[in-house]
Amino acid sequence: MKYNHQKLIISVMPKSVGRKVLLGLRKYLGVNMENINGARAAGMYNPMARRGIDEQAEKEMLSVVVPEEKADEIFAYIYALAEIGEPHHGIIFQSDLLHASNNQVPDNIEEEKE
Repeated sequence: MKYNHQKLIISVMPKSVGRKVLLGLRKYLGVNMENINGARAAGMYNPMARRGIDEQAEKEMLSVVVPEEKADEIFAYIYALAEIGEPHHGIIFQSDLLHASNNQVPDNIEEEKE
């Protein structure tokens, strides 16, 4: 049995940024194996945390399964579009996947409106 080598890219970003990134991945890079989940996060370096008040912010977790040969390009795209390098804009990482199913949305399904 032949396995396709794939990577899992996960990014935690501010709420509402994930959808913009997801639509860009679909439109410009042809990525179709992604998911967004809502999350809450608390940072260590905020003024309220020093006073013992835990401020939680809503975040989005974007998970993307990509072919190994395109992983660096897609990682860089997400990093740039979500502005991960800016303070408080999240984190991104990738890991190897042992196996992932290559599920496709049928062609006759109407695409989600932007």
